[in-house]
Amino acid sequence: MNRASAAQSRKPKLKERWPSRRAPENTRDRLLWEARIILEDGGYAAASVNAIAHRCGIAAGTLYRHFPSKADLFVELVRVAARRDLAAMKSAASSGDTIERLEAIVATFARRALRKPRLAWALVYEPVDPAVDEARLLYRREYCAQMAKLLRRGIAAGEIPPQNPDLSAAAIVGAIAESMAGPLAPSSKTTPPDVLIATLVHFCRRSLGIPDTPPSRP
Repeated sequence: MNRASAAQSRKPKLKERWPSRRAPENTRDRLLWEARIILEDGGYAAASVNAIAHRCGIAAGTLYRHFPSKADLFVELVRVAARRDLAAMKSAASSGDTIERLEAIVATFARRALRKPRLAWALVYEPVDPAVDEARLLYRREYCAQMAKLLRRGIAAGEIPPQNPDLSAAAIVGAIAESMAGPLAPSSKTTPPDVLIATLVHFCRRSLGIPDTPPSRP
């Protein structure tokens, strides 16, 4: 099994914030839970305050006791999703050399997004409130910071060619985000996940100057 295949096959176990089959009893978490379900089904257009409150069995005004506005609820939803994604990527990249960890991060990010494309589109790409866009930006900065940290390690170990780790990390993260926008869009045609992930991994390797096949050691 090559490195790309190995990275794609890794499926880290991650403790979710909420139970996977049972809605939380806490009203605030329940609001986030139900909003997430609505986003997965119909995006932000379907996630009105009335729709979220109705699913929770509460009056619409009760939502504002827990979130100052609908935008604040969505900001928290993005933050929760971002923390879970970052934790999953860190777990996937907990072992191996720099190249293996890089491939694990890329594969984990793509696989999690493709698992629920409509939800991923809503959380990352769908036009919405500026406050949500700001939360997305903060998440991307954290993603870039983690990627740059990994690249610094690889450069120091001689596993990848010398380069500006911050600039390379930003370029890689930006390219991945742009590449995933099409496949995740509601109107897009289905792309086989393994094909998409293998292409992204290959692109990232080439962009960082990593040979397709590691040179043999004497």
